[in-house]
Amino acid sequence: MQKGGRQWAALSSVLAAVFLTGFKLLVGLMTNSLGIQAEAAHSGLDLVAAVVTLMAVNVSAKPPDTDHHYGHGKVEHLSALFETLLLLATCTWIIYESFQRLFFKPVQVDASIWAFIVMVVSIVIDYSRSGVLSTAAKKYRSQALEADALHFRTDIWSSSVVIVGLLLVRLGAVFPNGHLIRQADSVAALIVAGIVVYVSLRLGMSTIRGIVDHAPAGMRERIKQSVESIPGVHECHDIRVRTSGAILFVDMHVLLDAKQSLDEAHQLTEKIEAVVKHIAPEADVTVHAEPIQI
Repeated sequence: MQKGGRQWAALSSVLAAVFLTGFKLLVGLMTNSLGIQAEAAHSGLDLVAAVVTLMAVNVSAKPPDTDHHYGHGKVEHLSALFETLLLLATCTWIIYESFQRLFFKPVQVDASIWAFIVMVVSIVIDYSRSGVLSTAAKKYRSQALEADALHFRTDIWSSSVVIVGLLLVRLGAVFPNGHLIRQADSVAALIVAGIVVYVSLRLGMSTIRGIVDHAPAGMRERIKQSVESIPGVHECHDIRVRTSGAILFVDMHVLLDAKQSLDEAHQLTEKIEAVVKHIAPEADVTVHAEPIQI
């Protein structure tokens, strides 16, 4: 059920990206708006990223096997890193073309009603899509879906900026000396690129932390405090935490009374696992019990 829910969220993102990419590209070419063309390129990479996310969700859901003892969760981190690189590549093209239009080859933009319609439709779809992905990301603790949700929230911001740019282009057409105002479309494209760069860097840093097994902030302290509050546990140390996709792997050593039976010690380690899973439900917990003379 979990896998199916994650797949549906990712698939709905792919379908929405297909529609938006085609719609924006058509209107961008009709109106000659760089802002909309930039958004079409952005949505095109959204489509690629959504397809990669769908593939990553399918692969990461596979259980551990003889070659991948910790499962396939790291595929989600690689998917997010690939998405980051795509976004940065898009920004390079947008920034280059914006400067070309601002300083070297001015282009007349047709801020028609279709230009506004495509951006409003984009905002509505991206709002719905980011909400579905964000909900699924939290429910299934999926970094790939979380990255996709963050990505599409930025589409809402950038589409809003493009609308402002188009409004200024229309305003510039009213005034005889409105040349600078008419350049607002290219300026809007630069702002879109700036937003995408900012989000890409945030996404990239989060992805790299997952790849290099960066422990979630404060998780070690929370686990130590909770485990040591269990009656019979005298100390919890050597706690190691790492993430792999939706799963949190936790290893720890605990000091237990040496006089108790093996069965009693086992029951206590099961209580420890339950406490850790209360903090992180998807945790895979390994407890090493060490005897201590009381």
